[in-house]
Amino acid sequence: MNIQKSLFGRMNDKDIYRFNLVNAKGNSISIINYGAAVISWKVKDKNERTRDIVIGFDNLEDYLKNDAYIGCIAGRYANRIADGRFTVQGTEFKLACNNGPNHLHGGITGFDKVAWDAKTVDDVNPRLSFTYYSKDGEEGYPGNLSVKVDYIYTDNDELIIEYFAQTDKATPVNLTSHGYFNLTGDADRSILDHSLQIHADYYTAVNENQIPTGELCAVDKTAFDFNMPAKISGQISKTENGFDHNYVLKHDGNKLSLAVVLTDPENELQLSVYTTEPGLQFYSGNLLDGSITNRDGKPVSKHAALCLETQHFPDSPNRPEFPSTILLPGDAFTSATIYKISVN
Repeated sequence: MNIQKSLFGRMNDKDIYRFNLVNAKGNSISIINYGAAVISWKVKDKNERTRDIVIGFDNLEDYLKNDAYIGCIAGRYANRIADGRFTVQGTEFKLACNNGPNHLHGGITGFDKVAWDAKTVDDVNPRLSFTYYSKDGEEGYPGNLSVKVDYIYTDNDELIIEYFAQTDKATPVNLTSHGYFNLTGDADRSILDHSLQIHADYYTAVNENQIPTGELCAVDKTAFDFNMPAKISGQISKTENGFDHNYVLKHDGNKLSLAVVLTDPENELQLSVYTTEPGLQFYSGNLLDGSITNRDGKPVSKHAALCLETQHFPDSPNRPEFPSTILLPGDAFTSATIYKISVN
């Protein structure tokens, strides 16, 4: 993996850099240290045509005014926390609310809206390493949290994302990559004709505010059943508002397990997602409305891209029956996800 670095812009007197990760095939991924965001992923299809399979911008200004979490790392807690409240070790904490009555993706200034420190690590497994120090009280969270996110791009077109965090006070931690995918490389084409397979028998039921009720619902014979590959259009037509739901993955402990297979309409490119996380938020781009434009100037409209966010379940700090997201001093949060592109 070759890493190239160039200035992308400046924010609050801090330089924001673009890092271009190039593998032996000539395919490349670009990442900036604002939000540790993936802004481009260029791959060649079977006809040697280059496709950029993620939504992104070519300038920092568009990221600064963007509230759709395009390509970023979401945290300190990805997804929603009900009423922006939780209790840890007998103390209630109140978080910033930025999604109606709820806290979403770390709050008003989450990890997506900060400048991370970046360095390249040239060892046996070269990587691009981002670090961020989240101070005690930031967005209402307890504890000073040290976070590291490593990106590795292999010659087999695997984007490996490794997460690590430590704290000095008990605090919830849930990190994810919020990339928007369209395997055709054309934001004018809807993702509804993509084929999707999700290895999950259940999803977490939610109320009108997208907060889990605690019930795990079976996907069998419902719109949520993607255990066998299915066109998204056929399933989404059975829903009222599209997909923005957390799936309970079939999982082998903390081992990397296959969670998702996404295939483009022509069956030429395939994205496989492996993760150590117990959940996956599938978002079908329901709220994309054309108000933002992709790097090619095309508006990003409804269903122009989708998200496959590997994570723990929403509102886990208030749901003791869910896998715990509370990180304790002396322990380490670790997680890994692999996004692998294959050419059919």
